[in-house]
Amino acid sequence: MRYNLTTPCDECPFLKGSGFAYRRLLEFASGEFPCHKQSDVDEDRGAFVEKPSGKTNHCAGALIFNEKRGQPHQMMRICERIGLYDRTRLDMNAPVSDKAGDYRTETDVEVSHD
Repeated sequence: MRYNLTTPCDECPFLKGSGFAYRRLLEFASGEFPCHKQSDVDEDRGAFVEKPSGKTNHCAGALIFNEKRGQPHQMMRICERIGLYDRTRLDMNAPVSDKAGDYRTETDVEVSHD
């Protein structure tokens, strides 16, 4: 996975008001998370996965989300040490928050009991 993106796209799940629950974003951001526009969807796992080419970019929103929380995941730290990731290039003014209150709090979809 590449760490080239510096700003989230207009459909990034990490943008404030995206409709994603904060707890789900924490799950996404806990490890490498490919840009959803450049990845495939694994229907069995319900997750975005890197394309086989290995040229998928890491989601910039997830990187910013982690940096704002002061919790970069292990690969972010490793890639920074070997020069493949530079956190100073991230657009930290992007509308990505580190506060749970800026995202949905529900984690489950309402189920009809008809």
